[in-house]
Amino acid sequence: MNPSPPVILDPRAEGLFAAGARLERLHTGAAWSEGPAWLAHAETLVWSDIPNNRMLAWSEREGGRVWRERAEFTNGHACAADGALLHCSHGLRAIVRTRFDAQGRALPDEVLVDRYQGRRLNSPNDLVVKRDGTIWFTDPPYGILSDREGHRAPSELRANYVFRFDPRDGSLDVVSDFPEEPNGLAFSPGEDILYVTDTSAALRSDGGGHHHIVAFDVVSGRTLARPRVFAVVEPGLADGLRVDERGWIYTSSEDSVQVYHPDGTRLARIPVPEKVGNLAFGGAARDQLYICASTSLYRIPLNTRGNS
Repeated sequence: MNPSPPVILDPRAEGLFAAGARLERLHTGAAWSEGPAWLAHAETLVWSDIPNNRMLAWSEREGGRVWRERAEFTNGHACAADGALLHCSHGLRAIVRTRFDAQGRALPDEVLVDRYQGRRLNSPNDLVVKRDGTIWFTDPPYGILSDREGHRAPSELRANYVFRFDPRDGSLDVVSDFPEEPNGLAFSPGEDILYVTDTSAALRSDGGGHHHIVAFDVVSGRTLARPRVFAVVEPGLADGLRVDERGWIYTSSEDSVQVYHPDGTRLARIPVPEKVGNLAFGGAARDQLYICASTSLYRIPLNTRGNS
């Protein structure tokens, strides 16, 4: 593999990449890579190989390996403040939590939430943990449309929602039904803006649907207001996304990771030789961008740190 160098599109992005920085492929062999998360206690990146119903892991010490088989088609992941790993489970149609013992071994999983007003969720896709401990997640239908990435079943809900779950009292609230098929999500550093991707164009054969990022104002830390299209991403879709400490947005697309300023300007591109699904900041300084793209896991160092 001889990856193309990053492309600077706006002078403000000068210095984002170290001199000579190149994309590095760390592991391959997945059917569809998704949902990366950095486990700080293990210095390990974990991610999903959804169609193969497993989770993979990579570390400098061990390289790539299978982390979990029969993973119930987990998709997005995030780490809670206590180090627990949270999963979006297509198969269980639930948000699931894995805690670890003092030796770093995974304890039995716990289902945190799998129903809204008595009805089963569709298939939680991605999630982010707010600093107050609440879990915000998207719930499109992708895991119930077929048996390839979950278990085929009818939807029990009226729409594809963005949810806010509070594990302290078990409350689950709809915060938006504005995105047609909400997918990836990330907060700005001040948690006053929530970015949500809408991937409703993914399975549309008529050329319709959306491939954009929606920005919301976060009101009183618990509701959303003023939805607006932040950026239309092409080629392909804005699937997963992350935000760095400056508030710059890093989103997947068909051929690259695209970097946006909060004012909506596209600042840079990181060409990737496979379709990008999702990404995560990791490493001890959170300055390594890990990229899940189709069959592989990639990495590139940045001169910034991740906020989400």
